[in-house]
Order: sequence, then C-alpha cells, then structure tokens
Amino acid sequence: MTTITERRTLTALRAAWLYDGAASTLVADPVVVLDRGVIVSVEPGGTPPPGATVVDLLGATLLPGLVDTHVHLAFDSSADPVAALATRDDAAAIATMTEAARTAARGGVTTVRDLGDRGYLSLALRDTADPTLPTIVAAGPPLTTPGGHCHYLGGATSGVDGVRAAVREHAERGVDVIKIMASGGQLTPGTRPDLAQFGAEELRAAVEEAHRHSLPITAHAHGTPAVAQAVEAGVDGLEHVSFMTPDGVDPAPEDLVRAIVDRRITLGMTLGIVPVEGLPIPPEMAKRLPALMANGRRLYEAGARMNAGTDAGIAPIKPPDVLRHAVAHLGMLGMTPAEALRASTSHAAAVCGLGHRKGRLEPGYDADILAVHGDPLTDPAALHRIVGVYVRGERMARD
Repeated sequence: MTTITERRTLTALRAAWLYDGAASTLVADPVVVLDRGVIVSVEPGGTPPPGATVVDLLGATLLPGLVDTHVHLAFDSSADPVAALATRDDAAAIATMTEAARTAARGGVTTVRDLGDRGYLSLALRDTADPTLPTIVAAGPPLTTPGGHCHYLGGATSGVDGVRAAVREHAERGVDVIKIMASGGQLTPGTRPDLAQFGAEELRAAVEEAHRHSLPITAHAHGTPAVAQAVEAGVDGLEHVSFMTPDGVDPAPEDLVRAIVDRRITLGMTLGIVPVEGLPIPPEMAKRLPALMANGRRLYEAGARMNAGTDAGIAPIKPPDVLRHAVAHLGMLGMTPAEALRASTSHAAAVCGLGHRKGRLEPGYDADILAVHGDPLTDPAALHRIVGVYVRGERMARD
C-alpha cells in the first residue's frame, strides 16, 4: 500500500524589522516562514529554507495582525447605521457584514470580536471558509431589556428565568461570548447611558449561566450604577466603563477601580476615531471627553487590564479598520507604544480566547501578519503605511 504525503508549501517573508507581539523592542532582519496558514519559524537574520517561496518586504516592519475586541459588523459606519440595517433582509445584511469584515482585514485587523449582531448572523459569517475575512469571535444578539439598548437586534429578555433562558439559547447556537447591555446606550432612543437596565439578580443570573456553559461574559456599561452592578455580578469584561451621568462624567469611584483591578476584569476602552471632514465629535461627547480620558488614565495607573474595543461600525468615524487609530489613543491613557501594541495584539487575542494562536509572531501561531513602513514603537502612524496583510497565510489584495 502506497501512502501519498502532501508536499509542504512554504513561504518565507523577509523584512527589515519585526515586532513579535510581546517584546518592547524590534528584531532586525527577520525571516518568517509560513506553512500555509501557520508560522513555522521566526529567525533574526535567518535563511529561507530550500524550496520556499521568498517574499521580500524590503524595508518593512512585520507585526501580528491587529485584534479588535469590540466591533459591530452589522452596522455599516453610516450616519444612521441602525436605520440602514433595518432596511436589509438577512441576505443583504450578510453581504454588508462580509464587506465590513473584509475592509477590516485589508486594514490590518485580522481578528474581530463582534459584540452585537442581528439574528446570529455573525455566527454564519464566522463559519464560512472565506480566506479574505478576519477570524470572527461572535456574541450573537446582545442580551438587553424589552425596549432596551439595541433591542432591535433581537436579544430582549427580562427576569432571572428569562435571562438564564436567553444565555442558554445563545450557548446552544454556538456563540463564543455573551454580551449583556447593563446600561442604556446612545444608539437607542428612549434609553439612557447613565441608567442601569437590568437588576442585580438578573445580571448575576446571566454571569452564572454563561460560566455554567464555559462562556465569558462582557457587559456594556456606561453609568456608574451599571458598572457597579456588573462588577458585583462577576462579569469578565466591561465595555465603555465611562461612568457617564445625565450631563457629564463621574470621577471613577476608588472602590470600583480597586474592585475592577482586583477581580482582573478586562476593560474594552472605546477608543479610535478616524477624522471625517465636516463631521466633528458631537458637542455632548466633546464636553465629556476630558473626564472620560482622566478616568481611563486613573484605571490604567491603578493596574486595570485594558485594550481598545473600538465599537467599529457605529458611525462614519468608526470604520471597520479604525483600530489602527486606537493604538495611538491608548498612549493618551498612559500606555507606552509597546504596551499599546501588546494591548492590540497578544493581549487582545487573549481577551478573545485566542491567545494560544493569535496576536504573536511565533512558531505555531496563525500566520496573521501586518507589514508596514516605519517603526510602530516610535511612530504609531506607521500602522497606516501598510505594505501588506496576511490573513491565515493568505496575502490580502490591496485596493
């Protein structure tokens, strides 16, 4: 009996520099060898193996593909993404989501965590074999109250039993993470970001049921009461954590800051804005911005685990690949450039449950690679000078 062994197809990338997703310095003259979608070796000054296809990215810096822990592929980054989604049937929505995901990948964001879709459409997209799409971690419709924030996505529920049933349904559908709207939000008229939506018992039920199904749970939480309830309930993550009031922002309470740090709750900071001509930041948000940034710095200085969860898709200033801009904004909270890059690569991958195969340029990791001109450790704008993007070993076509 003859056994036919499939021949390995190796690709060797040569560049000037490499950031591996963990260190604080660059490696000179790297050679990164890929076997289809997996990195098999990373060598400074290495020699490509015999027979490998050699790609010279001369002068470029290689780094892991970026990881955005909070996107909404179903929203199209228009002036009114909610109304736009309402006009689309599922087939049209999937087409829009596919293009958004592909735009993210072309922009160097090779993994995204979708924290709110309609009708579990992100799971269908996650499970396609399209090599031009980023890896998708999917939450399905966010859990919310009847008439609550993003109720139009289909995740409305109430009461302890209702919340438990909703989490079970999500688990049975195969989601990767549970998202719950602990407060109102700005995309839903009739809700208020400063007010909590669920009671303490309902939040605890959601956490217990998610953990019973071995799923992490993260809470959208703006106002201080919602943040406090979510922390007490035992969530794994907090999105926004803005301490918003009806007309301003509370200083982050010391006891809450300490609880967030001690319980190692991961914070998805809503950073990243692409300037759009004629579209300034809304005045009410501009007024709050200094206090929001001060709270972010306070949390960082206290030792909170944080990364950028951009909320990509919710507005023209939040396109699918906005994460490149958020890396620089993490520096405004006090992070060094190396910390900001880690927060957007290896740390963000761990938040998504993919730290074993995403966010690093190391043997055995997925070949998600961003090549740029310049040194992102000294010039965050280098992330916008894209030379090439590899998604699971496939080079993305550039427009």
